[in-house]
Amino acid sequence: MTSTQFDCQYCTASLLGKKYVLKDDNLYCISCYDRIFSNYCEQCKEPIESDSKDLCYKNRHWHEGCFRCNKCHHSLVEKPFVAKDERLLCTDCYSNECSSKCFHCKRTIMPGSRKMEFKGNYWHETCFVCEHCRQPIGTKPLISKESGNYCVPCFEKEFAHYCNFCKKVITSGGITFRDQIWHKECFLCSGCRKELYEEAFMSKDDFPFCLDCYNHLYAKKCAACTKPITATFDYERKRYSILLKKQSTRNMA
Repeated sequence: MTSTQFDCQYCTASLLGKKYVLKDDNLYCISCYDRIFSNYCEQCKEPIESDSKDLCYKNRHWHEGCFRCNKCHHSLVEKPFVAKDERLLCTDCYSNECSSKCFHCKRTIMPGSRKMEFKGNYWHETCFVCEHCRQPIGTKPLISKESGNYCVPCFEKEFAHYCNFCKKVITSGGITFRDQIWHKECFLCSGCRKELYEEAFMSKDDFPFCLDCYNHLYAKKCAACTKPITATFDYERKRYSILLKKQSTRNMA
């Protein structure tokens, strides 16, 4: 290699006995290389010279000393970090600033950990438990009350009413009659078995009857026409009340 072949490609200064950089098969003195090819630091806006470490993330560059958390300013070199809105944050600062807080313990739900969401609130998986048995609910069905969330077995044990007819739990609504409780679909005429929910009815010996059955079975008959006398009935209309507000039941995703 002749002396002219060992000159800086840009300024043509001889590189004999000097430091140089080889780029794309061309030789450059340090000064020319830094001026032409150096990346500029995102933090200090100064060029990252060839004798400095160039840290790159998503086509952005930093001096090693400038690669720090945007909030606490601790170094991020060889440490985990998160990029948010073009800012670099250490995991602690990201958690404090951006992560959800557990509705139960009020602590941060760390990125990457599993969280449970229900009615717009978030829980650690280990904090989302049945109010009665204290076991994690996870994705199992639950029933929510003002006092907390309950797994279905505990809700049935502690709060549920049982239908006087089918003996099964009433979870979504019911009616009361004579201090007894029915599913609305189980509250039937004792004669024809027609549903009496939202129907006028009468009772006999504490049994409900639709008007047709009551008239046929118990109403006095006219001596002349033999038809039931209904005008003097002292009958009950819808003597029941809604027992339970509809409870919200769901499967956790």
